Amino acid sequence: MAYKLVIVESPAKGRTIEKYLGSDYRVLASFGHVRDLPKGSMGVDTKKDYAPTYVTPPKAKKIVSTLKKAVAEADKVFLATDPDREGEAIAWHVAQSVGLGGAKKGKEKEYGRVAFHSITKEEVQNAIGKPRAIDVNLVNAQQARRVIDRLVGYSLSPILWKKIYKGLSAGRVQSVAVRLVVERERERDAFKAEEYWTIEADLKKGKSAPFTAILTKVDGKAIEKLSIKSEKEAQAIISGLERASYTVVDVATKESKRQPYAPFTTSTLQQEASSKLGWSARQTMQVAQRLYEAGKITYMRTDSVFINPATISAIRKYIQTTLGKEYLASGARIYKTKTKKAQEAHEAIRPSYPKNHPDSLGLSDAKEQKLYRLIWQRTIASQMADAKYLNTTAQIAAGKNYIFSASGIKVLFAGWRKIYNNATEGEKLLPELQVKDILDLVKLRHEQHFTQPPARYSEATLIKALEERGIGRPSTYAPTMATILDRGYVVKEAGRLKPEQVGFLVNDLLLANFPEIIDYDFTAKIENELDDIADGSRKWTEVVANTYLPLEKQIATKADKIERVKSEEETDEKCPQCSKPIVIKRGKYGKFYACTGFPECRYTRPFLTEQQQKQKDKAEAVARAKKCPECQSLLVARQGRFGWFVGCGSYPKCKYIENIKGNVAKKAKA
Repeated sequence: MAYKLVIVESPAKGRTIEKYLGSDYRVLASFGHVRDLPKGSMGVDTKKDYAPTYVTPPKAKKIVSTLKKAVAEADKVFLATDPDREGEAIAWHVAQSVGLGGAKKGKEKEYGRVAFHSITKEEVQNAIGKPRAIDVNLVNAQQARRVIDRLVGYSLSPILWKKIYKGLSAGRVQSVAVRLVVERERERDAFKAEEYWTIEADLKKGKSAPFTAILTKVDGKAIEKLSIKSEKEAQAIISGLERASYTVVDVATKESKRQPYAPFTTSTLQQEASSKLGWSARQTMQVAQRLYEAGKITYMRTDSVFINPATISAIRKYIQTTLGKEYLASGARIYKTKTKKAQEAHEAIRPSYPKNHPDSLGLSDAKEQKLYRLIWQRTIASQMADAKYLNTTAQIAAGKNYIFSASGIKVLFAGWRKIYNNATEGEKLLPELQVKDILDLVKLRHEQHFTQPPARYSEATLIKALEERGIGRPSTYAPTMATILDRGYVVKEAGRLKPEQVGFLVNDLLLANFPEIIDYDFTAKIENELDDIADGSRKWTEVVANTYLPLEKQIATKADKIERVKSEEETDEKCPQCSKPIVIKRGKYGKFYACTGFPECRYTRPFLTEQQQKQKDKAEAVARAKKCPECQSLLVARQGRFGWFVGCGSYPKCKYIENIKGNVAKKAKA
């Protein structure tokens, strides 16, 4: 029986789409890309217009075979891959692989490209009814990015292998990201902390609760951040304040408003999920992908804050019905996308159906529930009324020579913060103060501070820095963060990105010899040119040539002159076997300690990060003097691909394991 075939990337997306199509449709998944550049060679002919050689990876061959058979049996084929450049390229590769694009004239299989930004019944059926041709410009933009990244990687990575050590890689966006982290670390290293002191007074009016005021003027001169430089200076001022009378000399009140935030883009969602949920960019995108494929939210890779008018109307209706007219913005809020050449046809990340409250969806996955709630709250709040506040500032004289300032903020109307943030968040109340009020001194405090160096980047703030410079696009942020961590160029410490020694080495070598590749403006320029390809105003081969030819010339003139970099990290340790110095080296599987007496002395031991060491210590504590409940052998601490755990000392004869908390026991799979 003939049918209509719909090809998507993932089975999860396919299952959602199947619910909205009739029984004469069949939905199959390509499981992502079915073709790519080869792994063992460059796969780009730099002499023939940068023609790429695409191959079908072994894991995709069976999938392609299945798709070919299904295409042959189908009346019509719809390529329903994701609505961005990557999705367009996947559709094109599928068409090429299964013969849709290369059939003999007169025997072409009828097919169309369909795309939807949310997987709802309305959008899916509307898209199926209006198929279009594959957008070759979008395909070429993706192809140009892939070819440029391959050329840059294959040109520079071998140099890093020769001059530092094997296994390293350079990348157009990843290397710029590492440069930002390295430069921030050097700013921190160069920073010189300065001491300063602040003076505060806890004051009270009658029986009201005490409030805090900060010293802002001495003898008519404003106290700047670094004005009071020592405890001696602070103590001298305190002495003059202890017996002073405290009188209110001025009270000013002012109403203010705060507008809601724009709906989420990819980068702002990643930043907010990092701030509120503590998630990495990769984790955020994985959860968002599941929500999208289940039809719960719109497409999660977007740089647009646009929401279509029909959805805005639905949001406003929900607000008025459930919260009341007073919480509804006076008119529809239209947000402007700041990103240059953002795809306005795309929408912001929003719930597919705004009326679906997070508590009504019945999501069983806790992470999906948390992220959906965040997206839903941000979307609803974006059409709500302003939050209104009353700001109060009081000036308080202490004797004749000192002025303190106290400020308060009171929520007059929660507005959008009723849904997106706690209405009283940040509220700081002062008692009712009037000029000439005499206040009681409860306590004086002087506190030492030091100026702080610029903070290390988190994943979220690094993504924001890249976006502000026009580097990278929604689809590249999470992979970039994952790459620089997986390569060991940076590590996470307390949620912040710290460059490893190899990160410094790679950055400095590239900056000294190939500065254009990690130049911020140059990298942003390439992104803009890729956008030009996508809208059809520039040829993709021209952009590739303009990037590669200067690099090729530089490599030809500089590569042999670059000196080998010493990549070992010195330590204060001596080898327990021969007493020679121990250094930290890097190998195929990461860092390890090694004796400098190699090859005569072959002492090595694994390198553990602070987190790994804590895991190991916990595992050893759990295992200590405990016997296996299944064979009575002693338990031992072991390290696996997911970290440290406790296992039976008789492994592999006995495969009992438990986690480092010691409260989950099970048999490992054979």
